[in-house]
Amino acid sequence: MSEAWLCADCGAEPARILGVISFAPAEAVGHPAYRDGYFADLAAAEAGSFWYQARNELITWAVKHHFPDLKTFLEIGCGTGYALSGMRAAFPSAELIGSEIIAAGIEFAQRRVPSAQILQMDARQIPFSDHFDVIGAFDVIEHIEEDTDVLAEVRRALRPGGGLVLAVPQHPALWSPHDEYTRHVRRYTSSELRRKVEAAGFEVLRTTSFVSLLLPMMFMARLRMRMTDPLVRKDPVNAARVSRPVSLALAPVMAIESALIRAGVSFPVGGSRLMVARKAAV
Repeated sequence: MSEAWLCADCGAEPARILGVISFAPAEAVGHPAYRDGYFADLAAAEAGSFWYQARNELITWAVKHHFPDLKTFLEIGCGTGYALSGMRAAFPSAELIGSEIIAAGIEFAQRRVPSAQILQMDARQIPFSDHFDVIGAFDVIEHIEEDTDVLAEVRRALRPGGGLVLAVPQHPALWSPHDEYTRHVRRYTSSELRRKVEAAGFEVLRTTSFVSLLLPMMFMARLRMRMTDPLVRKDPVNAARVSRPVSLALAPVMAIESALIRAGVSFPVGGSRLMVARKAAV
C-alpha cells in the first residue's frame, strides 16, 4: 500500500513516530511495565524460545489452511515483529502491515520485517475499511479492556469473508503476578472468547487450546512465580526466557501437539487458545 496518507475529511497527514505513520501518538509512550530495554530483551527471548517458535508455526498453519489465498494481512500489536516475520516467510508476496501502539517496539519490528509496513496504531480505532484478507492478534486483546470494540473494528477492516486469527491466554485459574504486571485484563475461557467473537459478527471455523501437553508444567511455573521475589516475578520478559537445553527438550512436545492439531484434534484445555473465524455476511 502507499506510504501517503491523507484524512478523507480534512486532508491532513497523520503524525509520524520513528519515521512511521502514527494514528495514536498520545498512546505511544506506553506503560511503566514496559521498562527501558523491554523490547530488546523480548526480541532476544523470542528468538530462543520453543514457545514462540511453536506459536508461529501454529499461526501460519492456521492461516494457510483456512485462508490459502491471502494477499493482505494486518497484525494488531505486532511487538518486535516475531509473528510478522513468520507470516512473511509463509506468504512472501503478501502485503503485510504490522501495527504497534507502543513506539518503543516499532524499530524492532522494522528491522525484523523490513518488507512490511509498520504503523503506530490503537486497535480500538483501526483506520481501514474492507481492506484485509486476514487480521491477526496474537496475545494482544487480553491487554485491552474494550476487547469487543477491537473485534468490531477488526470486522470493519476485513473484506467480505475475511479471516480473524486470535491467540489468547486462557484459564483464569492460571492468573499470576505476571498477568498483572504485563497489564492483562483477563485470561479467557473458551466460551467467553467464542461468545465475543460471534457477537462481533464472525463465524468460528476452528478453536482449540494449545500448550496443552505442557499444561501441568505451566501450572507449576505459575505457582512458583507467585512465590518468588517480586523483582523477578514482575519482569514481563521473565516468562519468555527459556534456557537453550530446556527449549530443546520441550520443542518436540510442542511439535507433537501441533501435529495433532493439524490432524484435527482440538484440545479442551491448555495455557493458550487459538481461534480462527470468518467475517459473516450481514
